[in-house]
Amino acid sequence: MTEYTPPKVWTHDAESGGKFASINRPVAGPTHDKDLEIGKHPLQLYSLATPNGVKATIVLEELLELGHSGAEYDAWLINIGEGDQFGSGFVDVNPNSKIPALMDHSGDTPQRVFESGSIMMYLAEKFGALIPTDPARKIEMMSWLFWQMGSAPYLGGGFGHFYAYAPEKYEYPINRFTMETKRQLDVLDRHLADNEWFAGEYSIADIAIWAWYGQLVLGRLYDAAEFLDVASYENVMRWAKTIDARPAVTRGRMVNRTFGDDLSMQLHERHDASDFDTKTQDKIAND
Repeated sequence: MTEYTPPKVWTHDAESGGKFASINRPVAGPTHDKDLEIGKHPLQLYSLATPNGVKATIVLEELLELGHSGAEYDAWLINIGEGDQFGSGFVDVNPNSKIPALMDHSGDTPQRVFESGSIMMYLAEKFGALIPTDPARKIEMMSWLFWQMGSAPYLGGGFGHFYAYAPEKYEYPINRFTMETKRQLDVLDRHLADNEWFAGEYSIADIAIWAWYGQLVLGRLYDAAEFLDVASYENVMRWAKTIDARPAVTRGRMVNRTFGDDLSMQLHERHDASDFDTKTQDKIAND
């Protein structure tokens, strides 16, 4: 590996960004004018079924499973590979141009909510579910939720980028972020050795952590399960499989999903509960 000497002033090289070079840029703001569509429900989600995206859809589907009819929602596809997140309407909802983003039209003034953890907290508090009422458990839940928000960039932007997406494979960054990812898995495994859930009961902390680390050990991220020896984290694996079996989690994974070989697991947009039975890509392809 050729040693790199940083210049005195960095400039953007659009050719060196690897898989996501076309959408990575060093400035914020919109690149084009495009209004967001609004459906029939007060809750309007704009997203893609990435680990951060499925956090929101799983929470919404879990709330509906619990009987909270007010959690009905429209989910609009934001194709980040095509730069939809830089449309003017989306930037108005999330100035950081990242999915997911939520608009709640139920009040007198529409409320925007961005950042996946913030969306989860907003929905949990709005409906009084998936969040412990016991103060000590709520603090524990908040600690684990913020742990996930702070730790996942090492997994996604660090390990995932250099192991799966970087234009060349380099030993140092792969080793650096592999070590940190395995340390994080060990943190989770040690806690789950004596606990069924992260805060005494199933909560948004479990959903947030599962979206990244649960899917990682289930072999759905970066094709890295063998490399990371995920089977050795037996407590994480048990917990991940338990959550994966929940019907609301299965539905939440399907929403705004545009990738994978199983077309029955792709529901590009969701506007009604019946869409899971009639509008998945396998059914559309057969029409």
